[in-house]
Formats: sequence, C-alpha cells, structure tokens
Amino acid sequence: MKAMILAAGKGERLRPLTLHTPKPLVRAGGVPLIEFHVRALAAAGFRELVINHAWLGQQIEDYLGDGARFGLSIRYSAEGEPLETGGGIFRALPLLGDEPFLVVNGDIWSDFDFARVRQPLAGLAHLLLVDNPPHHPTGDFHLHEGRVSDAVADQPSLTYSGIAVLHPQLFAGCQPGTFKLAPLLRRAMTDGQVTGEHFHGRWVDVGTHERLAEVEQLLAAGH
Repeated sequence: MKAMILAAGKGERLRPLTLHTPKPLVRAGGVPLIEFHVRALAAAGFRELVINHAWLGQQIEDYLGDGARFGLSIRYSAEGEPLETGGGIFRALPLLGDEPFLVVNGDIWSDFDFARVRQPLAGLAHLLLVDNPPHHPTGDFHLHEGRVSDAVADQPSLTYSGIAVLHPQLFAGCQPGTFKLAPLLRRAMTDGQVTGEHFHGRWVDVGTHERLAEVEQLLAAGH
C-alpha cells in the first residue's frame, strides 16, 4: 500500500513560525512534524510515499529528499497554490495508482500504528476517528458497528483524525481544481461505502501554538 502525506497548508495560525518555514517542517521536540509521520510509516512497512506541497514546498523536498535515508521512496506533488484536501489528492492520483492508499494530514501528531491500516478496504474509505477535542466539540461523523455516517444532533459524534485509507474510485467524476474531501466522503456514506474505527490513543491537531506546546509536553513525557 502506498501512503500520502498532505503538506500543502500555510499554517497561518502558527505564525510567525510559518512565515519562513512550511508548517510540516515546524519542529516539536527538535523534530519536524512531518518527520514523525515519515519515520512511523517506514516502521510500519510502507515503502512508497507521496507528499503534496504548496507554501514553501521546496524546503520540504530539500529536507526529506528522495526518502532513502528513511527507507522510503518519496515522490512529490507540487501544487503552487493549495488545492484543498480533495483537489490535492486528486492531483496526486497518478502517483498513487489504482489501489487503496493511506492518507495522513501533515499537521497532526499521533502515536497511531500505521501498520494497523494495511488490510483490505471494504468500500471506498476507512476513517480513523477520535474523541472530539475541545476546539471541535461537535465532531464530524457518527460511528455505528464499523460504519460511518454524517453526524446528527441526537447521535454521539467523533472527529475525523486526518488519517484514512481511500480508494481512488472515491474521486470518480472529479475534475482538476480546488475542492474539499468531506463532500466526497459524505456522498460515499449515503451509499454505505465508508467504514471507520475509534482510535483511543494520543492525537493532537497541531493547528495553534498551544497545541504545538501540547505535543512538546507529550514528547517530553516520553510519548
């Protein structure tokens, strides 16, 4: 299975750190955020990785190179201007092939074992969901008996972690350009084509200085 790290965001809420450094290269515990993912993917047995980028993206290529020092082969999908999650993945599909692939948001930190997702995909998507963090109390989706549906008011909700396995057919009918991933997922949910699991481990959406500090504290505690 191939993997893709989404690394095209500007990280505006992490300024001034991201004025001259792309968000995936912001460091926690002295290590760029994206490197945690790269090393975890290699440890889980992944060998082919695609990374998209836009803002200051050449710095990401310069830092990670071809991936050989991590035991990976890395290819890049340069966007120039960010295409949102859906558009960015769609642009990279020629590099990802015809089989299901893992996708990981570059601006999260987690101790999730990526080896757990290397299994057959039942449907068009499999989402890793987490408890709703304080900054997103209403959540995104409802999980019931392994199936994911859109969250509604009278059902418990969970938050999409930014980690998923997707089938290229999820993007059938899409056209090049800027578009979000969520509408594609919701369309597939109505057809019963999205499975999921509830992850209870450590996970942080590193979108602010406060949450970057939270990762620093977890790393200092030995996690």
